[in-house]
Amino acid sequence: MNFRDKTVIITGGSEGVGAAAARKFAEAGASLVLVARNKKKLEALADKLRELTRVEIFVMDVADSEACASLFKKAQYEFGRVDVLVNNAGYHERGAVLNVDAADLGRMIDVNLRAPIVLTRMALPYLKEAGGGAIVNVGSLAGKAPIPNSAVYSASKNGLRAFTLALAEELRGSGIKLAVVSPGPIDTGFIMSDIDKVSNITFSQPISTADDVAQTILDLCGNQRHEQSIPAFSGFLVTVMSLMPWLGRFARPFLENRGARVKKRLKLEARARSGAG
Repeated sequence: MNFRDKTVIITGGSEGVGAAAARKFAEAGASLVLVARNKKKLEALADKLRELTRVEIFVMDVADSEACASLFKKAQYEFGRVDVLVNNAGYHERGAVLNVDAADLGRMIDVNLRAPIVLTRMALPYLKEAGGGAIVNVGSLAGKAPIPNSAVYSASKNGLRAFTLALAEELRGSGIKLAVVSPGPIDTGFIMSDIDKVSNITFSQPISTADDVAQTILDLCGNQRHEQSIPAFSGFLVTVMSLMPWLGRFARPFLENRGARVKKRLKLEARARSGAG
């Protein structure tokens, strides 16, 4: 898909899925506005991508509504248009609700749900002015099959999915595409750097790469789908389990045991790489 002369804004754009999506959009000819809180990481990625395309960075917290408004003004000023918004920034404080600080519970809602809603609302006039475009929200399979010890994270991603699909209906025929990608575990620092706290059941599903998710984001900008789960079979599985909760409870011990074995293997591999380094 060709994004030449298009402007793409990516939140959480300094690493992981955001950085992978930035590279793919750059290769497809898009101009980029990369958003994150870590200026050093943003600058390092932007320097590499400027060999391919025009790149601007914007250091901000997506939970800051005033900064969100300034983001779109900067994109419009630098590139004259906004065509695609990728709401990828995320926050996850794992643990039982009772053991997680209330401020962290609130931040998960702020970053994972409120911020994408606010950014989407702010993006719509710019996309309309550009003659159409796309907004892709990065959800999670945890939003389709809630995971214990990730209750608020699951709630935030479930809400983001519902918002996306509802707004897609509101905007049907407008030329503005709304879509949500719902990945399972991804081989990024988002889970790998916190592996001991990640639920065993998470690792019962195949692990995707950041590039897998990034390519799906690009595809969703131009195809007819409003939702894509990654991997597809995992998406089918969680849908079945959400429709038949008794099946999920029955399968949980098996899935947790399988995930525990995978987690153990991943930790051993990480130690081996660390030792080899």
